Amino acid sequence: MKMLFKCLWILLGFLLIEEMANGQEENAALWGKTSQSSNYGEWVSTRAIDGLLTTWAHTNPETNPWWRVDLLKVYRVNRVTITNRPSHESRINGAVIRVGNLLDIYSNPICGVISTLAASATATFSCGGMEGRYVVVHIPGNKKILSLCEVGVYWYLAGNSLL
Repeated sequence: MKMLFKCLWILLGFLLIEEMANGQEENAALWGKTSQSSNYGEWVSTRAIDGLLTTWAHTNPETNPWWRVDLLKVYRVNRVTITNRPSHESRINGAVIRVGNLLDIYSNPICGVISTLAASATATFSCGGMEGRYVVVHIPGNKKILSLCEVGVYWYLAGNSLL
C-alpha cells in the first residue's frame, strides 16, 4: 500500500509538471493576502479576489491610492489580469501595475499601465516572468479612487526551468 501511494504521488507530480509545461497557469492572488490604502465601507481589499463580478475593492478618495497582494512566496509572474467594475469605469484609468519583492509600492518594476478600461472589461498585462512576492496596483494623483473588481496574478514558481 505504501508503494502504491508513492507511485500515485510521483504520477501526480509528473502530471502537474506536464500541465505547467503545456502553458497552464494558476492564479496566485487567490491564496495571497490583500491590503489597500483605505477601505470605502464594506468594499475591502479581499473583494478583488473573491471571484465575483458584483463586488470590488474600493478606496476612499485620497492621494495615490493603492491595492496590494502579498503572494507569500516569490513567483515568476507571467501576466496580471484586471477586471474593471461595471460602473464608474474611468476610476481605473492611469493605474500602474508593479511586481517585485519590496513592500514600498513605488519601488518595484512596472508590469503595465492601464490607460483606459471599459466597464466590466478585463485587460491582461504581460509581465514576462517578472519575479516578485508583491503585486501592487496604484493610481498616482490627488483625490483619486481605486476600484478593482477582480485581479488575477498568473505565475510559475521562480527558478522553474520550464520557462
